[in-house]
Amino acid sequence: MIFELRCKAAGGGRRGMLKLPHGTVQTPVFMPVGTAASVKAVEQSVLERMGTDGAGAEIILANTYHLYLRPGHELIARLGGVHRFMGWQRPMLTDSGGFQVFSLSSLRKVTPDGVEFRSHLDGSKHFFSPEHSMDVQIALGADVMMVFDECVEHPATYERTRDSMALTHAWARRSRDHFEANKHRVPWFAERDGHAQSLFGIVQGGMYADLRKESAERLVELDLPGYAIGGLAVGEPREVTREMIARTLEWLPKDKPRYVMGVGYPDEIEEYAKLGVDMMDCVLPTRAGRHGLVFARAEDGSIVRMNIKRKEYAEDSGPIDAACGCMTCARYSRAYLRHLFVAGEPLALTLNSIHNLHFYLATMERVRAELAA
Repeated sequence: MIFELRCKAAGGGRRGMLKLPHGTVQTPVFMPVGTAASVKAVEQSVLERMGTDGAGAEIILANTYHLYLRPGHELIARLGGVHRFMGWQRPMLTDSGGFQVFSLSSLRKVTPDGVEFRSHLDGSKHFFSPEHSMDVQIALGADVMMVFDECVEHPATYERTRDSMALTHAWARRSRDHFEANKHRVPWFAERDGHAQSLFGIVQGGMYADLRKESAERLVELDLPGYAIGGLAVGEPREVTREMIARTLEWLPKDKPRYVMGVGYPDEIEEYAKLGVDMMDCVLPTRAGRHGLVFARAEDGSIVRMNIKRKEYAEDSGPIDAACGCMTCARYSRAYLRHLFVAGEPLALTLNSIHNLHFYLATMERVRAELAA
């Protein structure tokens, strides 16, 4: 992996380029989430054509926990890795499965060795250790993979957060050591001029700035190629999220990519990119679209959240956003989109999701252009 910084703005935002085995990614970047090797309701070739410049999504994210349970990482490995399995030949990132295990609060048991949990699909018992998470992600074969971590709930006491952070650091070291010993096991990376996967660390520490600082400093000692800020957007106020991001960025290396996991609304990702975040992901564009929430930009540049289900759009012949160049806005009216949603037509979910993903990618294009100016 190669990360090049092209320019920096006074407020901390930076323009860069991330070179990965499956291609080059312009940063700051938003990564659509393809939980089960599929960005919900949107086909891969459509993803490749999105955005104002038509460059599409340059990198997407897949979920280790879900792919481990179904169809299984060993099956995906036998079929040539997750890229070949899903017909996506651009860069991809896999999370560690830690956040999904965290969300199974009533179905898991955390020990220093790892996490025992029951599948949300059939109740079967499983165990994830840092080493096992690495084995699953290596088998999947994404360009970037994440250390196994524990995410704390909000609110959490200082003592609970500190203990969890210590566990995350121990698991990060174990993840790094196992990854380094096994990273060349994937044959399809050998076909790409010897390129291998890259492993990123995850800063934890809850909503306590001193713990965030300690976590960042201890992870930097591992000298990983990139670092994520995890454990946010778990119920805390937005201003607290922003503070934790801004403070943590101070303690992370300036010459390596910084990734904030699981955020947020379009105005939030724009704000965080201008703070100096290089990578972000969130399920929100497609999840919101499936519930009838779409985004538009007002004449003053502010972002409008629009519930397409509302009766006021029943006879509205205009697009979601007149300035938007997505395939949804180019062809379909608000009235038609409302009709599809009210009628329960699956096409509504696809068209709303396409618009929202385009909106997010166009937002990042706009930020990159401003940073390069």
